[in-house]
Amino acid sequence: MSDISLTQQRALLQTEYAYEKEEFQRLTEATGIDSKVQRGMAWFPLTLGRSYHNSLDQLVVEVYKALPSNSAVKGENRRGKNSSLRERLEESEGLEGSDPSLFEPGKPVCFFTEDASGYQHGTGGMLHYYKFVAQVSFVEEDRMVVALPNADALEQLRSAYRLGVQLYLDEQTYRLMFEALDDVINAKTGRLAELRDIFHGTMPTQKFTFAPVRFPWLNTSQQAAVNEVLWAKDVAVVHGPPGTGKTTTLVEAIYETLRRENQVLVCAQSNMAVDWIAEKLVDRGVSVLRIGNPTRVTDKMLSFTYERRFEAHPLYQDLWAIRRTIRELYDSRNGNNENRHQKIARLKDRAAEIEFSINQTLFDDAKVIACTLAGSANRLLTGMKFGTLFIDEAAQALEAACWIAIRKAHRVVFAGDHRQLPPTIKSPEALRGGLDRTLMQAIVENKPKVVSLLRVQYRMCDTIMQFPNREFYGGMLESAPEVKYRGILDWDTAVEWIESQDPGYEMSDGLSRVNPAEAALTLETLQRYFEKIGKERILEERIDVGIISPYKGQIRLLRQLLKKDRYWKPFRSLITINTVDGFQGQERDVIVISLVRSNAEGDIGFLRDLRRMNVAITRARMKLILLGDRSTLCRMPFYRRLAEYIDEQW
Repeated sequence: MSDISLTQQRALLQTEYAYEKEEFQRLTEATGIDSKVQRGMAWFPLTLGRSYHNSLDQLVVEVYKALPSNSAVKGENRRGKNSSLRERLEESEGLEGSDPSLFEPGKPVCFFTEDASGYQHGTGGMLHYYKFVAQVSFVEEDRMVVALPNADALEQLRSAYRLGVQLYLDEQTYRLMFEALDDVINAKTGRLAELRDIFHGTMPTQKFTFAPVRFPWLNTSQQAAVNEVLWAKDVAVVHGPPGTGKTTTLVEAIYETLRRENQVLVCAQSNMAVDWIAEKLVDRGVSVLRIGNPTRVTDKMLSFTYERRFEAHPLYQDLWAIRRTIRELYDSRNGNNENRHQKIARLKDRAAEIEFSINQTLFDDAKVIACTLAGSANRLLTGMKFGTLFIDEAAQALEAACWIAIRKAHRVVFAGDHRQLPPTIKSPEALRGGLDRTLMQAIVENKPKVVSLLRVQYRMCDTIMQFPNREFYGGMLESAPEVKYRGILDWDTAVEWIESQDPGYEMSDGLSRVNPAEAALTLETLQRYFEKIGKERILEERIDVGIISPYKGQIRLLRQLLKKDRYWKPFRSLITINTVDGFQGQERDVIVISLVRSNAEGDIGFLRDLRRMNVAITRARMKLILLGDRSTLCRMPFYRRLAEYIDEQW
């Protein structure tokens, strides 16, 4: 596929923005609240918790998913106080098969309330949306902390009858992407213009020429990749197929770069990806300052977030006291207004001085500044420049998002795998136009000499690896000796295709595709395999399983079936059921894939996106089982080759 110009890309991004805005409006007006909750885009009803000002002086409020009022939950006291909220929710009705929450720190949200009269009469009340927009500060399974714009917003929430919250259109990120693209398109001189012409044009890349550095603890291709990063004056790409140690290599490259530079910027598209690389850097002893809110807040994670370090600074207590006094003066109506305003002004100046002093200390002490690509536009980073920008999971980021951060850098290192999941594009027109084509992909094709392929994989046994190796990586990968021949059972075949049924069994559940017969067969097949292994061994060795389907409807159905069948109760902690996207970056001993599609027309929908199938297949360490209707799927050459490869192993 040829490059699309940056101007074309901006037009496609505008198309995507318009589509998402229209889709949001449609969902808000036409989609029922139950459907929104099921999709993971809304919480309803809510219980309000405490409100307070956080370390950034934002007014925040805690909200909780309200417990359903049924007997399972009313029996809470009989189970004791140690029973978790999540356990109680799982026992209650109506939550089985609901999708994972789409709420993440930094995402905008809007609140709504249900009309009381309609609810009390059992007809379901009208939803009324509040006009203010808030932002997620922190989220876990059943609790969320939301930053509000002002105290009036809090008062509105407190007076609500039945309160809910849903995701709001993220217009801020779109604005940042448009601004970044405009800056790149209009750049006439300077480093931004040079990087643009290198990435998309004919300007050649340049390299340093010092002797290679040895890293005996890395394999040959990993060592080569780290050295290519060190030699690059403009750009380097670390191409890391599944299980090849991309994170290990990237951490080493960052660590070694910091021997030559005082500070680097490390970004990724998602909070989760940023947190992952930040954790690994901390484990290596690197001082990290995490800008923005991590999604998995452990004690270790909190210790290097900006908020926690800000609060831990010796001057913070003084700052907090000044801010409290300012709020009290604003609320006070006593005394001379002029004197009060003068005092507030003096206190604000002093607060600004202390905040500047704290920030200077935090940033001077940090070797790595870590944030999302959109987070690189945070006010805390205004005016900052970095010698090197590292972008992890770059193959999942829109090009426009990458340019937000690239504007701050002299050179860029991309890490990822463009043969796995692409960015999510919602507009069919924008997708057809090529908006999912990433900057990393363009550089791989335009400047292949800057690409370092990691060749040794440490995840899959050889039988599982060889098909994706042939289809996606030109046969250039090899299995590490320690994983090449490993398996769960003697005389077992590592890959299987279970024929699910004759055409015509798939259907729609109103939200997605489902195949009830195949869902039942999926669990039957896994149960037979468990019985071959033995219950005691599975539990003792903690053999873990991933059940994957490309369709959320099938995921919901599989979760329901698993919860209803008592056979699976001892194994539930070992089994994860999720979409392909939900398994990105993960691995399991056993992977079972329900492909769902079964129809006389041979329509397989987005199963045509082979990058998703690459992700699904390569999650398995020792056993891969696919369930699907060959007569439907094998009309596409890829699935025909996959079925033939599996048949050859038997």
